[in-house]
Amino acid sequence: MKITAAQVNELRKKTGAGMMDCKKALVEAAGDFDAAIDLLRKQGQKVAAKRSDRDAAEGMVLGKVNGNKAVLLNLSCETDFVAKTDDFIGFANGLLDLAFENNLSSAEALVAATYNGTPVSEAIIELTGKTGEKIAVSGLEVIEAETVVAYNHPGNRVGTIVGLNKAGFEELGRDVAMQAAAMAPVALNKEAVSDEVIAKEIEIGKELAIQEGKPEAMAEKIAQGRLGKFFKENTLMEQAFIKDNKQSVANYLKGADPELTVTDFKRFSLGS
Repeated sequence: MKITAAQVNELRKKTGAGMMDCKKALVEAAGDFDAAIDLLRKQGQKVAAKRSDRDAAEGMVLGKVNGNKAVLLNLSCETDFVAKTDDFIGFANGLLDLAFENNLSSAEALVAATYNGTPVSEAIIELTGKTGEKIAVSGLEVIEAETVVAYNHPGNRVGTIVGLNKAGFEELGRDVAMQAAAMAPVALNKEAVSDEVIAKEIEIGKELAIQEGKPEAMAEKIAQGRLGKFFKENTLMEQAFIKDNKQSVANYLKGADPELTVTDFKRFSLGS
């Protein structure tokens, strides 16, 4: 059966696959358009399996706000080239919209959802087949609060979402979201730092004190002092505010309203 250039072009437009791949699929499917699409999808599945052990350290971190909800997505691929394509960017935006529409709050729930009539898991396989790269939903986070802000750093390699406990503070929320993007805090405040991290920091502090020749009896007290410094440098509310390092983020917010505070924040960075 003769396969025409128009058939090949039509299949290429619908699937985004290469011309030769489309022609081979149509020949193998004896001109059956739907069967050819299935063959190309199967080719995508093979590519996905082949790429499953590859590093997907590039991609896009993208946050959006709708009403009192903010969603942050980390969609990964292997190269910056693919991350900048219209197909990849469109897919990332489509997944964010899907998360809003269906109240999805985890990467697992997003992958299990349906996107344009197709399971997201299959849409990922199709995009993998089209790009030749591993594609993965590496993270999805949601915050609901009186004020929510999303900050997408230029280049979309880092993004944050932030929630505040009072409405009408979008500008301050954006400042805090930028702070979280730039300073990569490990937790909201010292109360939110895990016991495991605290124990590790105390252990390190003790060891450093002993190496510096301090008496072992004083090591615990010195370690506790260093832990306080760790909190100031690594928790969002205690960090020095990047626009005015003479005050903490907590004090910056209290300057606008004594009761204003951050309820939660989320941060994604490519490759981390």
